[in-house]
Parts: sequence; C-alpha cells; structure tokens
Amino acid sequence: MRNSFGKTFKVTTFGESHGVALGCVIDGCPAQISLKEEDIQRELDLRKPGQSKFATPRKENDKVRILSGVFEGKTLGTPIAMIVENKDVRSEDYGNLKEVFRPGHADFTWEVKFGVRDFRGGGRSSGRETVARVMAGAVAQKILEAEKATKEKKKGGKKTSGKIKIYAFAAEIGGIAGEKVDLDYIEKNPLRAADAKKEPLMEKEISSAAREGDSVGGIVEIIIKNVPAGLGEPVFGKLSSDLAAALCSIPAVKGIEFGAGFLSTKMRGSQNNDPLTSKNGKITFTKNDAGGLLGGISTGQDIIIRIAVKPTSSISKPQKTITKQGKNTQIEVKGRHDACIVPRLVPVAKNMVAIVLADHVLMQKRNLS
Repeated sequence: MRNSFGKTFKVTTFGESHGVALGCVIDGCPAQISLKEEDIQRELDLRKPGQSKFATPRKENDKVRILSGVFEGKTLGTPIAMIVENKDVRSEDYGNLKEVFRPGHADFTWEVKFGVRDFRGGGRSSGRETVARVMAGAVAQKILEAEKATKEKKKGGKKTSGKIKIYAFAAEIGGIAGEKVDLDYIEKNPLRAADAKKEPLMEKEISSAAREGDSVGGIVEIIIKNVPAGLGEPVFGKLSSDLAAALCSIPAVKGIEFGAGFLSTKMRGSQNNDPLTSKNGKITFTKNDAGGLLGGISTGQDIIIRIAVKPTSSISKPQKTITKQGKNTQIEVKGRHDACIVPRLVPVAKNMVAIVLADHVLMQKRNLS
C-alpha cells in the first residue's frame, strides 16, 4: 500500500476514520522555516466537520500536535511528525455494515484487494484521512512563503511579483454553476463559493437533496497565482501530472481539467493556442487556455484547475447492494454525513496543490544549485 507522496518534499500519512489518531510524517522540509501549531491549526479549522448545517455534525476539534522536527518555532530539517486525535467517534453506527458493501464506497474493492477492511466509517478509505494531507499542506505553504521571502531579500528588498498564492472554491454545486469569481467572498459563506448570487441557489439544492436523504456533488476550481515559469520535471515528472496525481488521490474526485480542459476538444488549434507577445521586454501571453502549463511546465501565468467531485456516497435513501456472501439486500446508511462534501474538500484541494508546488520548488532549487 502506497501511503507516501512527493519526491523532495515527501509526505507519509497514517490513521483511520475511527482509529486513535490520524497524522503525517514529512521528510525533506528545509531547516529554519518558521512553523507553529497555529499555522497548521488555521488550515485544519477550514476542513474540520461540524462547521455548518450542510456538513456532517460529527464534532471533531482536530487539534494538531507537532511531535518532532520543530524547535523554538523553527523547523530543524529533520522529519516533522504531527497527529490529530479522533474524539467524537460513534463506531456503533457502522455495526450493520460489517457484512454489507455500501454502494459508491471502497468497501467492495478493499475487501477484494486485502481480504479485510475497517468497516467503521470506511477506515483509511474515508475522507477523514484527508486531515493528514491538510497538516502537510500547511507546512508546504510555509515553505512557499519562506521561498518568496528569500528571493525578495536577495534582490535587496525590491518588490517582485509576490508569493505564490493558492485559491480554491466551489465553482459548481448540484448543477448550479457560479458565473462570477470573487476571491474575497470564498471564506465569507459556508459553501466556499465565489459567486454571491449563485451561493443561495447552491444552498437550496443541497437542502433539497438532504431532505430526500440524498446528496449532491460539484466542481472545485483552483487558481494558483504568481507561479514562476519553469516549474516541472519532464517527461514523467511534469508539474501537471503531479498536480493531477495529488488531486485525483482525494476521495470523491472523479475528474480533472487544466485551463480550457475538455472545452478545448471543441476548438481549433488557432483558437486553443495562447499567442505569445512581448511587452516592455517581458514575455507574456494574450490569453490562458493552457491553464498556465505547457509541456507540463509552468508558463508564469495563473495555473487554473477544475476537479469534479461526486455526490457523497453515504446517503440514508434505500439502495440495492450485496452482502459479503453475495446475497442481494438493501441498505440505508446511518451515521453522520455531509449532504455535499464540496465545501470541505476545498481546503483539502488547496493543500494538496501546496504540497506539489513545495516539492517542485525544492526540486528546482536543487537542480539550480
């Protein structure tokens, strides 16, 4: 089983949904990076359950503990280990699932592959596992901040293009698509939508599905600003392929596109290509259908990604399934679940992107040194 991700900045996660704790070990983080538990907690608070009426009512504080690799607020360059304890578990809600496979979940595939599974909330295949990714992503964001600060210092404090900034938001929920993108609005609403006019319609769609014991999915969009040109390691270490691997590893993600994405299949080359131009000695592009990536390498433009998120699989509506013995049966999944996982997946996507960017920034530094 592969539980590690990254090359230079390597993250290993561990833990199950109803286990004692979840956590991660980070290897490859440089020394002298400013890091406190508050930095990690800030990101965890964006992901934790029980934040709104649209999320699972499971109450987890997700209080992080840094176990190693940090001393007096600075990283040591040694492995960083962190954990979050599970507190509000109700494993009894899953007792009836021991002999039954839930539709839409990894119950069947894990049973086939390993011959054993943790049926309490899905164990390691649960979305709860992503708490460890957010912890690692918070560290990655600190690396990106420190990298920009170092560059500015070397340039005599002159103002440059600014640090890498990652935005993620709910671009669509339940078929209701946002039309405007207001990045300042994302953290001002429970769905983390970027369109103030469409957000109430999204809320209405989630509430309607929840009343019926059902769920809805959506699309998360990620916009990455101030990415330097030249990040990426061809041929099989492309920035685009690593971003895709990171984002598609998140439970519930079923599709991904960069820039114009699938819309580009309806274009001609003359429409899809992004013309280059020079302004005041600086090379720029007149548009960005490539989504900030050419040949898997960053162009210096905004990197634009969209991921498709399926409806939450755990629903109380009756569904057909089978038992471990192959007997046809019907199931109504009990427990506490999100009617739409999109809002809580937003910070997970953001932090998985941060992990990839930190990895590539550190690889680039190594190649240039």
